[in-house]
Amino acid sequence: QLVESGGGLVQAGGSLRLSCKFSGRTFENYGMGWFRQAPGKERESVAAISWTGGRTYYGDSVQGRFTISRDNAKNTVALQMNNLKPDDTAVYYCAANPFGDGLRIDDYHAWGQGTQVTISS
Repeated sequence: QLVESGGGLVQAGGSLRLSCKFSGRTFENYGMGWFRQAPGKERESVAAISWTGGRTYYGDSVQGRFTISRDNAKNTVALQMNNLKPDDTAVYYCAANPFGDGLRIDDYHAWGQGTQVTISS
């Protein structure tokens, strides 16, 4: 089970930190990722992190602004989002990848319910 938290409404240029709590399986066996979907758009890969946290991946639109991290002792994965833009407005989902890591959406087989992030201009 994956449960996201931390979404909300912030002004452009602001920051938010999303968190995802993983339960029910061995967290260290999974690569983790964050994805987002805006109204009328396809789901987009945002960031991903390997089992150990040693490899991270970012979508082009968030590179340099977002940072993904994980705490295997707490079974959590976080997404620090800085310099937010109105185009970042979306529902953000965390997901687990039992095959490895990377940004390929089809590799993620467990999804949270999502948390809304809204950026005002």
